[in-house]
Amino acid sequence: MKTNRFKNSLLVKLLIAVAVSFFVSIVVMVIVSQIILQLYNVKYLTKDIGIISYNIIVFLVFSFVILSFIITFLSITRNKIIYIQRITKSINEIANGKLGLTIEMKGNDELSQLAHNINSMSKELENKFEYERQLEMAKNELITNVSHDLRSPLTSIIGYLDLLRKGKYSDQNQLNEYLDTSYSKSKRLESLIDELFEYTRLSSPDVNLNFNEVNLVSLLGQFIGEYVPIFEKEKLTIVKVLPDEEIPIVMDVEKMVRVYENLLMNAIKYSIKPSVLHIHLEILGSMAVLKILNQVEAPPVHDMNKLFERFFIGDKARRNNQGTGLGLAISKKIVELHGGIIRAEYDEGWITFIVEHPIK
Repeated sequence: MKTNRFKNSLLVKLLIAVAVSFFVSIVVMVIVSQIILQLYNVKYLTKDIGIISYNIIVFLVFSFVILSFIITFLSITRNKIIYIQRITKSINEIANGKLGLTIEMKGNDELSQLAHNINSMSKELENKFEYERQLEMAKNELITNVSHDLRSPLTSIIGYLDLLRKGKYSDQNQLNEYLDTSYSKSKRLESLIDELFEYTRLSSPDVNLNFNEVNLVSLLGQFIGEYVPIFEKEKLTIVKVLPDEEIPIVMDVEKMVRVYENLLMNAIKYSIKPSVLHIHLEILGSMAVLKILNQVEAPPVHDMNKLFERFFIGDKARRNNQGTGLGLAISKKIVELHGGIIRAEYDEGWITFIVEHPIK
């Protein structure tokens, strides 16, 4: 390997070019000397040549030698010089904003390595610029959506408080109604702010998770058991299928429980009542796949995975003024931080939420 590197070294190639150019210049000098000698023999030149003429001849000889050296050297290194000019031009274009520009790789020396490094730098700059651009767009979208979602409950709260402040209510019942409405709007506002902070924190590149190894089967069994009274109250029957063997998963338990809570609460809100809720856990290759199936009247959206977008709320939720549109987006962030996948499917009245966990 070191021998190949030595052969492909730009320095070695330049030394070879110098050696060849020097050899050619020596040959040219010999040829010119022979020509001068021949001219002397045929009496074109005499022994009584003047100093000025002699100096001119010597100057011409050395000029031919140096010129032959330069021409030979430039001929040998021409492609390298053109390649250096191309690299320089590409660097200037990248510096002027043409990110993602790549240079054609030629040879296997330091110049090709330089071109490779420039290509990597250009691609990395392009990716970082695109990431920053998407981050800026996401920030603007977030601000727009937050402003819209905060304004609605806040406007209601201000309106009802203004009525109470001015005493514009007919009796105690109406007073209680205004207070209850203001309180419910305040709680919705609080919920939105809490989820917004949670989503922003999870989107931070320096987010820290408290990873521990747990048995997913035991965790889900205990978690589902806690929700049985709620399901019974909502007239939902749970059918769970969990494997007998342990499934070791490395996770932040608190964060993943948040995901399961979001999925089950989503099923409680939008399921047909009474109906059956299926919870299945199985092993597929290196993944533990959790499926939560609930029956609905109609799909909330044509593309089910839009449910995981920020601030996306299904039509039914909008009509009932439920949800903030961040719960499933937070769930997706958490699952992705664990190296997993979350998605949704709809088939003949059934919504299936699928969470794939990497098995340790």
